[in-house]
Amino acid sequence: MGSVAPTYIPRRAPEQVMRLSRLGSLHQCRLSFMRVLTRRMARDGWTFTRPVFAIDDKGVGHAVYTAQGPERAYSLVAFAHDLPPEMRSDRVIATAWDTTFTLFDGVPTEQDIERLSRNVPLQEAGRVSEREISVSRANRSVRLWAHFVDTLASGRQPDQDRIDAVGYLMRTTAVYGSGKLGAADREVIADREELQVPFQAEMLSVYLTRTFVRDLVEHMARVKGGDQAVRLDPAIARQLGIGNSTGLGMAPFIINHPILFNNWIMAREEAIARVRSHQTATQAEVDIFRAILKRSAVSIARWQSQHPIQIEKLAHLTSDMRALEAHVQQEALLLDYPWDRLVRWSETALSEEGQELVASLILEPYADEVDGLASCMADSNSDAFVIDGAMQIKEVRALIEDRFGWALSLDWEAPEHCARAWYVSEEKLEPRMGERFEEPIAEYEQPLAPARDAAAAHRALADQGDDRPIAEFLLRHPEHRHTIRRLQMSRIAPYSEVQDNTISATVLPIDMLRAKLSFFGATHFDPRSDRWVRICMYAGAPYPEDLTTENADLWVYPEGTG
Repeated sequence: MGSVAPTYIPRRAPEQVMRLSRLGSLHQCRLSFMRVLTRRMARDGWTFTRPVFAIDDKGVGHAVYTAQGPERAYSLVAFAHDLPPEMRSDRVIATAWDTTFTLFDGVPTEQDIERLSRNVPLQEAGRVSEREISVSRANRSVRLWAHFVDTLASGRQPDQDRIDAVGYLMRTTAVYGSGKLGAADREVIADREELQVPFQAEMLSVYLTRTFVRDLVEHMARVKGGDQAVRLDPAIARQLGIGNSTGLGMAPFIINHPILFNNWIMAREEAIARVRSHQTATQAEVDIFRAILKRSAVSIARWQSQHPIQIEKLAHLTSDMRALEAHVQQEALLLDYPWDRLVRWSETALSEEGQELVASLILEPYADEVDGLASCMADSNSDAFVIDGAMQIKEVRALIEDRFGWALSLDWEAPEHCARAWYVSEEKLEPRMGERFEEPIAEYEQPLAPARDAAAAHRALADQGDDRPIAEFLLRHPEHRHTIRRLQMSRIAPYSEVQDNTISATVLPIDMLRAKLSFFGATHFDPRSDRWVRICMYAGAPYPEDLTTENADLWVYPEGTG
């Protein structure tokens, strides 16, 4: 009797994965952009220097941090400001910040720094050039900053409970790239090997920003304490990340970049499918999984939120962790197809938070099969934007019914299904969401309701001839061009469309924010409303001087007790 060929477990269906509640429960994983970057920098032997640290006793000045890769250097140029407390705000409409930054392509000259000093602190009111790749700003976590300065100045280390409650000394309120404010367009850097994976430049900027923040707080402690001051304990410094406040401005990203977001989701789903298809797991693989699970429990125990939605999700996740730890201590991982069994068990035993944590954690023992998928996550398919006008109308109808069948039965005139409208604020040119029936915003609405628009196109196509080309229809009805383009894109991008109503009375934009931020590698999501969230980035990561191939990856999982 011949051996039985192993079963390939297919990727999960878009109908399951692309619901907003699930996208709003995603966790970081091996394909997260921060981990991709730290692995690459360690593997390729990047070196780091601080050629300039010109900060005065008031904490005002500038510094330069240079990261030298195999072929190119990138430099974070940081400007520190003396910001009055009344001007400190996390809102995008702020006009001043504690610190402002740019990631410079190469090593800046004094003339470059002079030019940047006149523009970067102004952020939107300034202009940079193609020599700059990103522009960002950050504010202090005021109470924790003061505590760190005071304790270090007096020769003591900061209080652990206060660190656990916040997790960062500064939080960014924007990290702009891809041509914003005059910076280099994505096309300028996309063919560089080290920047091919999405958002690598922005992640490098944040990584170097974290080092500057540590150096700045130690500098201010020395100014205050003189010879009595001590440096920050490296173990405490490692715990600190960079906070981030992300609001509605980021939410439409996953709608506006359907192929890019598809590539992120598809890479993760392919990784999950590959691992689930393993017929057996070695003892070493099981040991890695159990060790990472234990460390993940430490991180979850430190995850705090005051928002009712996240408080409930954390309660479920804590319960999930107990069930998961008990389950994997049994024989579950010693049976055939252990990871597929674990995923299927989670789908009935755990909340969506727990299910997606399992989906991320099972990837950890399989670096060789998973990590290479990161190179598939960029969007280099510019041809997909071109509409195929020859496609027959019956094919378009079939696409709508396949991709948006769930939306065709909804009454799109009913207030609960169209309660919200997305628009762009005149003041800051940032996306906003308002109440359609309470505010005069309908005429300014942005095309961020693909499901409603697909249903409208389906109705408009109802009496059109099956064999006619879609180009004829679009000549008479150009208002449907964006919908037809998206539908045609979906033929090569099955995960391109959110399988939910993005303008309903119950939509939670924070689900869209979390979906994107999880791919960055963010942890400890803390919604402050249904429209903005705080996160932590790089908590636990080695600083540049400590980065090695041994510690460049699993830093996201803390060691120790919760």
